[in-house]
Amino acid sequence: MLEINNLTKKYKKVAAVDQISFIVPSGKVGILLGPNGAGKSTTIKSIAGLLRYEGEIKINGLPSKSVDAKKIFAYVPEIPAMFGALTVMEHIEYVRRAYHSHITDEEVEKLLIRFEMLDKKDKLGDELSKGMMQKVSIICALCIKPEVILFDEPMVGLDPAAIKELKKVIFEMKDKGVTVLLSTHMLEMVQELWDILYIMDHGKVIGTYENDGTQNQNIEDLFFSLTDKEDEKESQE
Repeated sequence: MLEINNLTKKYKKVAAVDQISFIVPSGKVGILLGPNGAGKSTTIKSIAGLLRYEGEIKINGLPSKSVDAKKIFAYVPEIPAMFGALTVMEHIEYVRRAYHSHITDEEVEKLLIRFEMLDKKDKLGDELSKGMMQKVSIICALCIKPEVILFDEPMVGLDPAAIKELKKVIFEMKDKGVTVLLSTHMLEMVQELWDILYIMDHGKVIGTYENDGTQNQNIEDLFFSLTDKEDEKESQE
């Protein structure tokens, strides 16, 4: 479970994230949806411990800054970063050792096959395209076998086959009770994934929806109906 309570992140006097609170239960997929600049990535980076913030974040009941919490969660950034002089496999081994991961060599090979990276496992980081680096970032996160995983715009730069595979992986993690939080502005990409939808704008969560399993809940309709209302409200003020 991921619990966010009164999270605030300011840059000087400007609140990029303004006192937001939400919960993503175990075995659920939470989606942070909003336009560019809404505060989604700042929220994800704060949860991941990359930014200083005000408020409280708990991962499976543990303070997010604790070592025990960091052992059980993974983070896939929007912009993947790799060491140019390390191969794909060396990156994976680095993560496995750092987290004392129990993932087997066979499981790692299956992940490489699923994301079409097996034949590139000996390539150096600076030889990979952005899409390939994104795949490696996802594979490394999955190697931890996390209980909570954060994805920041994970589908940007991925080819259609990789997007399809990532969706399958997310469904599999959900079935295993993993908590998933994914930020995106790509409405159509997450229509079939979401359990809980948090719509962000101007640093605030302006709407929360739970998926009731009906066909009536179209993410695009929910998003634009709410953000259009916010735009109207601002124009009247």
